[in-house]
Amino acid sequence: MKKILWLLLFFSVITYPEKGMAAENLQAVIDSAKDGAVIQLEGKIYHGNIVIDKPLQISGKKGTVIEGDGKGNVISVRAPGVTVSNLHVKNGGMDRNSPEEYAAIKVYTDGNVIRDIEIEKSFHGVYLSKAHHNTIENVKIRGLGKGEIAAQGNGLHVYYSNGNLLKNNYIEGTRDGMFFDYANDNKALNNEITKTRYGLHYMYSDRNEFKNNIFTFNTGGAAIMHSNQLKLKNNQFIFNYGHRSFGLLVLSANENTIENNTFYMNQRGLYIDQSTDNLILANHISQNQIGIELWASSNEQIFTKNTIEENTIPAVTLGGTGQNQWSLEGIGNHWGTAFPLLDLDQDGISDSPATYKSSLYELIEDQELIYLFLKSPAIKIYEKMNQLLDNEKVMFKDEYPLTANSRNINLPAIVILAIIITAILTKRRQLLCIIFGKNGRKI
Repeated sequence: MKKILWLLLFFSVITYPEKGMAAENLQAVIDSAKDGAVIQLEGKIYHGNIVIDKPLQISGKKGTVIEGDGKGNVISVRAPGVTVSNLHVKNGGMDRNSPEEYAAIKVYTDGNVIRDIEIEKSFHGVYLSKAHHNTIENVKIRGLGKGEIAAQGNGLHVYYSNGNLLKNNYIEGTRDGMFFDYANDNKALNNEITKTRYGLHYMYSDRNEFKNNIFTFNTGGAAIMHSNQLKLKNNQFIFNYGHRSFGLLVLSANENTIENNTFYMNQRGLYIDQSTDNLILANHISQNQIGIELWASSNEQIFTKNTIEENTIPAVTLGGTGQNQWSLEGIGNHWGTAFPLLDLDQDGISDSPATYKSSLYELIEDQELIYLFLKSPAIKIYEKMNQLLDNEKVMFKDEYPLTANSRNINLPAIVILAIIITAILTKRRQLLCIIFGKNGRKI
């Protein structure tokens, strides 16, 4: 009779894990749970690898760790409607030659929530595989670091997955921070990515929105490749520096809107190649080696209302001359102090175009290492020599450049000042005539 009572007590614990009585064998708890159950884990280490194949809520507390065996996914989500939160997940499979790419958390289904998770020691952090309308929020992923980028995967990997929301995540030291592959209509908001290869990498992914994200100290801030109709707004691309690095690369990407982003102290702020019909609007491109590198294979870009200032080279056109616009509806760009501009009618637009000529395009096209020497005094000498020899080429011509300080200029004051100066010069001329005579001889 006592044995029967003990057996009933044991099975009651297994059958009703939603009451918070998680067993040591976490997979057994999951298998025995009812649909919709809430499994509250204790602040200790649980062993993976686990598979969640029914709608459940699994939540931990401070000190809750799920540790994989290093040979697969630590957590596999194979049912819709799953919530996983407040966990430290580590030790996923790192084998690059396995039939499947492993992750700390791999999601195969729709409508799940992954929230408040810390991830380390795994090939990929969170991997969405043909999984739609999921939310990945407040996830911290730490990779192996710069020296091991090639040996690991991505922080957030989105593969053939649409309509997902990725927000408030922190990613450091992975291969790519976020990688989108054939993934459409996703949103990435308020994420911070640092010390990766590419902070953001889009391949064949359309209509995604990417807003309020920060990229620092990556080899490349973001690489948009073969992707169309994206919206990149209010992002910061800062200190992405290295050989041929960039803040944002746009390659074979069309009809994208790049608006109100900051490109600061990158080797190249914005790099555009083989792309058509992109709108570059109201961005701040400052203190980069090259503000904008634009290849002639790219056409019909529109640059308007951007502030492009204090770059070693404001913009350079390579590989020939493409058909691009440096203004829209009579509104060009702010160029800082790079050009002497005058706005006498006080409409905020210069009375003359801003034209930039350079001979450096030949060096950049022929010698990749030239990027390392753009701040060298020898480069300035080279430019001066070619200027004297009339060997320069027009890099861009902004027909309607904006004057940043035009609103602070008082036109009547300028007119009055001009009258006073004219009067002084006229009076001085009369005085000289009296002293020396009209023919210059002293009387």
